[in-house]
Amino acid sequence: MFKRLTKEIFSKIREYTASVLRRDPAARSKIEVFLCYPGVHAILLYRFAHYLWQKKFFTIARCISSFGRFLTGVDIHPAARIGRNLFIDHATGVVIGETAEIGDDVTLYHGVTLGGTSILQGKRHPTLGDRVIVGAGAKLLGPITIGNDARIGSNAVVLKDVPDSATAVGVPAQIVRCRNKNSEKCFEAYAAEETDPMLKAVNELKMQLKALEKRLDSSDAAAQTAKKALKAKKRVDSPAKKR
Repeated sequence: MFKRLTKEIFSKIREYTASVLRRDPAARSKIEVFLCYPGVHAILLYRFAHYLWQKKFFTIARCISSFGRFLTGVDIHPAARIGRNLFIDHATGVVIGETAEIGDDVTLYHGVTLGGTSILQGKRHPTLGDRVIVGAGAKLLGPITIGNDARIGSNAVVLKDVPDSATAVGVPAQIVRCRNKNSEKCFEAYAAEETDPMLKAVNELKMQLKALEKRLDSSDAAAQTAKKALKAKKRVDSPAKKR
Protein backbone atom coordinates (compact mmCIF):
# COMPACT_ATOMS: atom_id res chain seq x y z
CA MET A 1 0.00 0.00 0.00
CA PHE A 2 2.79 2.44 0.89
CA LYS A 3 4.60 1.59 -2.33
CA ARG A 4 1.46 2.20 -4.38
CA LEU A 5 0.79 5.51 -2.60
CA THR A 6 4.38 6.70 -3.15
CA LYS A 7 4.19 5.79 -6.82
CA GLU A 8 0.92 7.70 -7.19
CA ILE A 9 2.36 10.80 -5.48
CA PHE A 10 5.43 10.87 -7.71
CA SER A 11 3.26 10.31 -10.77
CA LYS A 12 1.15 13.36 -9.88
CA ILE A 13 4.26 15.44 -9.23
CA ARG A 14 5.66 14.50 -12.66
CA GLU A 15 2.35 15.38 -14.29
CA TYR A 16 2.23 18.70 -12.47
CA THR A 17 5.81 19.73 -13.32
CA ALA A 18 5.22 18.75 -16.95
CA SER A 19 2.17 21.04 -17.06
CA VAL A 20 4.31 23.90 -15.70
CA LEU A 21 6.93 23.27 -18.40
CA ARG A 22 4.25 23.63 -21.08
CA ARG A 23 3.11 27.02 -19.74
CA ASP A 24 6.40 28.65 -18.76
CA PRO A 25 9.09 29.12 -21.44
CA ALA A 26 11.61 30.06 -18.71
CA ALA A 27 11.45 26.57 -17.21
CA ARG A 28 14.14 24.21 -18.50
CA SER A 29 13.57 20.95 -16.62
CA LYS A 30 11.19 19.24 -14.22
CA ILE A 31 13.77 19.19 -11.46
CA GLU A 32 14.22 22.97 -11.81
CA VAL A 33 10.46 23.46 -11.56
CA PHE A 34 10.24 21.23 -8.50
CA LEU A 35 13.13 22.86 -6.64
CA CYS A 36 12.92 26.52 -7.64
CA TYR A 37 9.28 27.47 -8.22
CA PRO A 38 7.51 28.90 -5.14
CA GLY A 39 4.13 28.35 -6.78
CA VAL A 40 4.86 24.62 -6.91
CA HIS A 41 5.91 24.61 -3.25
CA ALA A 42 2.73 26.48 -2.31
CA ILE A 43 0.55 23.90 -4.05
CA LEU A 44 2.37 20.96 -2.44
CA LEU A 45 1.95 22.47 1.03
CA TYR A 46 -1.69 23.23 0.26
CA ARG A 47 -2.32 19.60 -0.69
CA PHE A 48 -0.98 18.46 2.68
CA ALA A 49 -2.92 21.12 4.59
CA HIS A 50 -6.12 20.32 2.65
CA TYR A 51 -5.79 16.63 3.48
CA LEU A 52 -5.48 17.45 7.20
CA TRP A 53 -8.44 19.86 6.95
CA GLN A 54 -10.60 17.10 5.51
CA LYS A 55 -9.55 14.90 8.45
CA LYS A 56 -10.72 17.73 10.75
CA PHE A 57 -7.24 18.67 12.00
CA PHE A 58 -8.16 22.30 11.46
CA THR A 59 -5.53 24.01 13.59
CA ILE A 60 -2.62 21.95 12.20
CA ALA A 61 -3.89 22.58 8.67
CA ARG A 62 -3.96 26.33 9.30
CA CYS A 63 -0.45 26.22 10.76
CA ILE A 64 0.86 24.49 7.62
CA SER A 65 -1.01 27.04 5.49
CA SER A 66 0.60 29.89 7.44
CA PHE A 67 4.02 28.31 7.01
CA GLY A 68 3.40 28.04 3.28
CA ARG A 69 2.45 31.72 3.15
CA PHE A 70 5.65 32.65 5.01
CA LEU A 71 7.76 30.48 2.71
CA THR A 72 6.22 31.31 -0.67
CA GLY A 73 4.14 34.49 -0.30
CA VAL A 74 1.01 32.57 -1.36
CA ASP A 75 -1.96 32.47 1.02
CA ILE A 76 -4.20 29.47 0.28
CA HIS A 77 -6.87 28.54 2.78
CA PRO A 78 -6.73 24.77 3.40
CA ALA A 79 -10.49 24.48 2.87
CA ALA A 80 -10.29 25.78 -0.72
CA ARG A 81 -10.95 23.21 -3.44
CA ILE A 82 -8.30 23.15 -6.15
CA GLY A 83 -8.22 20.85 -9.18
CA ARG A 84 -5.27 19.35 -11.02
CA ASN A 85 -2.25 21.27 -12.31
CA LEU A 86 -2.88 24.74 -10.90
CA PHE A 87 0.12 26.87 -11.92
CA ILE A 88 0.84 30.00 -9.87
CA ASP A 89 3.51 31.83 -11.85
CA HIS A 90 5.85 34.07 -9.80
CA ALA A 91 3.53 33.27 -6.88
CA THR A 92 4.04 36.35 -4.67
CA GLY A 93 0.90 38.00 -3.32
CA VAL A 94 -1.66 35.40 -4.39
CA VAL A 95 -4.66 34.97 -2.05
CA ILE A 96 -7.16 32.10 -2.38
CA GLY A 97 -10.07 32.21 0.06
CA GLU A 98 -11.79 29.49 2.05
CA THR A 99 -14.73 28.73 -0.24
CA ALA A 100 -12.89 29.28 -3.53
CA GLU A 101 -13.08 26.49 -6.11
CA ILE A 102 -10.58 26.12 -8.95
CA GLY A 103 -10.81 23.71 -11.88
CA ASP A 104 -8.08 21.86 -13.78
CA ASP A 105 -5.12 23.43 -15.63
CA VAL A 106 -5.79 26.94 -14.30
CA THR A 107 -3.04 29.59 -14.41
CA LEU A 108 -2.79 32.42 -11.88
CA TYR A 109 -0.16 35.16 -11.94
CA HIS A 110 1.26 37.16 -9.06
CA GLY A 111 -1.01 39.47 -7.11
CA VAL A 112 -4.22 37.60 -7.91
CA THR A 113 -6.94 37.61 -5.25
CA LEU A 114 -9.86 35.21 -5.07
CA GLY A 115 -11.64 37.03 -2.27
CA GLY A 116 -14.99 37.29 -0.58
CA THR A 117 -17.28 40.30 -0.15
CA SER A 118 -19.38 38.99 2.73
CA ILE A 119 -18.70 38.27 6.40
CA LEU A 120 -21.45 35.64 6.50
CA GLN A 121 -20.79 31.91 6.44
CA GLY A 122 -21.35 29.98 3.23
CA LYS A 123 -20.16 30.34 -0.33
CA ARG A 124 -18.49 33.76 -0.63
CA HIS A 125 -15.47 33.24 -2.93
CA PRO A 126 -15.17 32.73 -6.71
CA THR A 127 -15.45 29.50 -8.66
CA LEU A 128 -13.05 29.10 -11.61
CA GLY A 129 -13.63 26.60 -14.40
CA ASP A 130 -11.01 24.60 -16.28
CA ARG A 131 -8.11 26.23 -18.19
CA VAL A 132 -8.84 29.73 -16.89
CA ILE A 133 -6.02 32.31 -17.09
CA VAL A 134 -5.99 35.18 -14.58
CA GLY A 135 -3.52 38.00 -15.24
CA ALA A 136 -1.29 39.68 -12.66
CA GLY A 137 -3.00 41.81 -10.03
CA ALA A 138 -6.55 40.78 -10.94
CA LYS A 139 -9.15 40.73 -8.17
CA LEU A 140 -12.05 38.28 -8.40
CA LEU A 141 -14.47 39.07 -5.60
CA GLY A 142 -17.61 37.37 -4.34
CA PRO A 143 -19.38 34.08 -5.18
CA ILE A 144 -19.02 34.59 -8.93
CA THR A 145 -18.40 31.95 -11.57
CA ILE A 146 -15.65 32.17 -14.20
CA GLY A 147 -16.39 29.83 -17.11
CA ASN A 148 -14.09 27.31 -18.75
CA ASP A 149 -11.30 28.76 -20.93
CA ALA A 150 -12.08 32.31 -19.74
CA ARG A 151 -9.34 34.94 -19.44
CA ILE A 152 -9.14 37.77 -16.94
CA GLY A 153 -6.86 40.67 -17.86
CA SER A 154 -4.19 42.02 -15.53
CA ASN A 155 -5.45 44.37 -12.78
CA ALA A 156 -9.09 43.67 -13.63
CA VAL A 157 -11.66 43.78 -10.84
CA VAL A 158 -14.27 41.10 -11.55
CA LEU A 159 -17.57 41.35 -9.67
CA LYS A 160 -19.88 39.45 -12.05
CA ASP A 161 -19.92 36.05 -13.75
CA VAL A 162 -17.79 35.57 -16.86
CA PRO A 163 -19.03 33.05 -19.47
CA ASP A 164 -17.02 30.30 -21.11
CA SER A 165 -14.21 31.38 -23.48
CA ALA A 166 -14.76 35.09 -22.71
CA THR A 167 -12.14 37.74 -21.96
CA ALA A 168 -12.85 40.32 -19.24
CA VAL A 169 -10.77 43.45 -18.61
CA GLY A 170 -11.09 46.75 -16.76
CA VAL A 171 -12.35 48.17 -13.47
CA PRO A 172 -15.01 46.98 -13.03
CA ALA A 173 -14.34 44.22 -15.53
CA GLN A 174 -16.29 44.16 -18.78
CA ILE A 175 -16.45 41.34 -21.30
CA VAL A 176 -14.65 42.49 -24.44
CA ARG A 177 -14.46 39.30 -26.44
CA CYS A 178 -15.79 35.74 -26.68
CA ARG A 179 -13.39 33.43 -28.47
CA ASN A 180 -14.09 30.41 -30.62
CA LYS A 181 -12.68 27.71 -28.36
CA ASN A 182 -12.45 25.23 -31.24
CA SER A 183 -10.10 27.40 -33.30
CA GLU A 184 -8.35 29.43 -30.56
CA LYS A 185 -6.80 27.11 -28.00
CA CYS A 186 -3.39 28.74 -27.65
CA PHE A 187 -2.07 29.67 -24.23
CA GLU A 188 -1.55 33.41 -23.76
CA ALA A 189 0.55 34.53 -20.80
CA TYR A 190 -1.11 37.07 -18.48
CA ALA A 191 -4.28 36.68 -20.56
CA ALA A 192 -2.80 39.42 -22.78
CA GLU A 193 -4.84 40.05 -25.92
CA GLU A 194 -5.42 42.96 -28.28
CA THR A 195 -8.79 43.60 -26.69
CA ASP A 196 -8.29 46.93 -24.91
CA PRO A 197 -11.73 48.63 -25.06
CA MET A 198 -10.23 52.09 -24.54
CA LEU A 199 -7.80 51.59 -27.41
CA LYS A 200 -10.64 50.36 -29.59
CA ALA A 201 -12.76 53.41 -28.74
CA VAL A 202 -9.86 55.78 -29.45
CA ASN A 203 -9.23 54.13 -32.83
CA GLU A 204 -12.92 54.47 -33.72
CA LEU A 205 -12.85 58.16 -32.78
CA LYS A 206 -9.77 58.66 -34.95
CA MET A 207 -11.54 57.09 -37.92
CA GLN A 208 -14.61 59.28 -37.38
CA LEU A 209 -12.40 62.39 -37.10
CA LYS A 210 -10.66 61.56 -40.39
CA ALA A 211 -14.03 61.08 -42.07
CA LEU A 212 -15.20 64.48 -40.78
CA GLU A 213 -11.98 66.14 -41.98
CA LYS A 214 -12.52 64.71 -45.47
CA ARG A 215 -16.10 66.00 -45.52
CA LEU A 216 -14.95 69.45 -44.39
CA ASP A 217 -12.22 69.52 -47.04
CA SER A 218 -14.78 68.57 -49.68
CA SER A 219 -17.16 71.28 -48.44
CA ASP A 220 -14.37 73.90 -48.48
CA ALA A 221 -13.38 72.93 -52.00
CA ALA A 222 -16.98 73.12 -53.18
CA ALA A 223 -17.41 76.53 -51.50
CA GLN A 224 -14.23 77.86 -53.12
CA THR A 225 -15.38 76.62 -56.54
CA ALA A 226 -18.79 78.24 -56.10
CA LYS A 227 -17.18 81.51 -55.00
CA LYS A 228 -14.91 81.61 -58.05
CA ALA A 229 -17.83 80.86 -60.36
CA LEU A 230 -19.86 83.68 -58.80
CA LYS A 231 -17.01 86.18 -59.26
CA ALA A 232 -16.57 85.13 -62.88
CA LYS A 233 -20.30 85.60 -63.50
CA LYS A 234 -20.22 89.10 -61.97
CA ARG A 235 -17.35 90.12 -64.26
CA VAL A 236 -19.23 88.91 -67.32
CA ASP A 237 -22.52 90.56 -66.33
CA SER A 238 -21.02 93.95 -65.31
CA PRO A 239 -21.21 96.79 -68.01
CA ALA A 240 -18.00 97.94 -69.66
CA LYS A 241 -16.53 101.18 -68.28
CA LYS A 242 -16.96 104.24 -70.41
CA ARG A 243 -13.99 106.32 -71.31
